[in-house]
Amino acid sequence: MEIIRPGTNIDFIGKRYIAYVLSGLILGVTIVMLIWRGPNFGVDFTGGVLVQVKLDQKRTPDEIRKALQPVQLEDSIIQEFSEGGQEEYLIHTTKTDIELQGLHDKLEQSLMLEFGKNVEIRRIEMVGPKVGKDLRQKALFAIYYTLLLLAIYISGRFEAKWLMSIIMAGALVLVVVIASGFNVSVIWLIVIAMIVTLGLCCVLKLKYAFGAIIALLHDVMVTVGAFVITDREFSLSVVAAILTIIGFSLNDTIVIYDRIRENIRRLRKKSFSEIINISVNETLSRTILTSGTVFFVLVALYFLGGKVINDFAFAMLVGVISGTYSTVYVASPIILVLEDTPVKDSRDRA
Repeated sequence: MEIIRPGTNIDFIGKRYIAYVLSGLILGVTIVMLIWRGPNFGVDFTGGVLVQVKLDQKRTPDEIRKALQPVQLEDSIIQEFSEGGQEEYLIHTTKTDIELQGLHDKLEQSLMLEFGKNVEIRRIEMVGPKVGKDLRQKALFAIYYTLLLLAIYISGRFEAKWLMSIIMAGALVLVVVIASGFNVSVIWLIVIAMIVTLGLCCVLKLKYAFGAIIALLHDVMVTVGAFVITDREFSLSVVAAILTIIGFSLNDTIVIYDRIRENIRRLRKKSFSEIINISVNETLSRTILTSGTVFFVLVALYFLGGKVINDFAFAMLVGVISGTYSTVYVASPIILVLEDTPVKDSRDRA
């Protein structure tokens, strides 16, 4: 199915600097918000207790905190949300010394004493501080190693430089081991490793891997920025969404890279920038159809899926929009950065 006419020639490459400025502004805002406010980690990563309760009518957070005093949860964070006309609340506390056994009955009794019998405890989750810290570190490493393995795959797949990819992987393992010996925090460890990864891609001329990593980092940062700006909680389901976004975005990128590689052989008299532009236009119909289909499903999931998967759907929505944009305006144009000479010049001389 073609929704874009064959022969369409939108100048995506010519607008790449505008896209770079736009992406830079978005990433700049994300970094500022991360430094100023920081991510809002959920109970999965901070440890503590999360309780979801259903009440018969709307109550203020102060009223709920007052009802929680008998069970020493009066300092909890109260989040209200309505689902199907029902008043429900999330009660989150970072206390980790609470006895989970019998907590359900104590909570129910305390809330019933204050609000009557129409109280329902939907769920109670508890995570210890050590488990939360371990989960946070594993989530960060999962994202990092995903990006690294994809970089190795892209290098071998499109540039037949498996040896260079293996050398890059070995160098990164060495960097991570050395940095770990200095007790560097996980976040800084990953930042250092990503800088080294991009540097090695430049030195080894792995332009396709370089473009893919930049685009995927862009999508991850945009999604994280959306969560920080809206003050949504980061949970394991959000990490799952981010990993899904990486796979989705890379799938689009691979399609365009494949077309670029085909067109390099076919359009020998065109410059490299022209070949990229033609390739993006030729795959534009497929990109719009794929992303559009996923987008509408996610919209339905976001509005109708309920609170439990609302954050997952939100992350996926942001990621699909960002991934579609980055495939066209980041992953494809960025490979020009490592292209020394236009294809047209080198082949014309030959």
